[in-house]
Amino acid sequence: MVMNEQQAISLAQAWITAWNRHDLDAIEQHYASNVEFTSPFVRALVGESSGTIHGREPLRAYFQKGLQAYPDLHFELVRTLTGIDNMLLYDRSVNGLLAAEMMTINEEGQIETVRVHYVKE
Repeated sequence: MVMNEQQAISLAQAWITAWNRHDLDAIEQHYASNVEFTSPFVRALVGESSGTIHGREPLRAYFQKGLQAYPDLHFELVRTLTGIDNMLLYDRSVNGLLAAEMMTINEEGQIETVRVHYVKE
């Protein structure tokens, strides 16, 4: 999907809202069934050495575990950057960490790949 800035901002805001409500069903709907999700927290929460989760159902289980581990989890959107078929979200999340989340978006407007990066400030 070729994204424009407004589409990226709308998706980012809906994504942040779902996370901040801790609404697992709404969170899950943002992701394609064949999603590939890579994050350092995958290793920490589920022990997957590659840091990658494949598929929406395993990703939902990971997110559920994350919401249980971090019951006060709150995202604060800092900036949305738009690419061709992707976007980059800068946000604050777990323990106030600054995160950069590169998300590739499919033709249905769902997130197909995610690469998450964190930095402590």
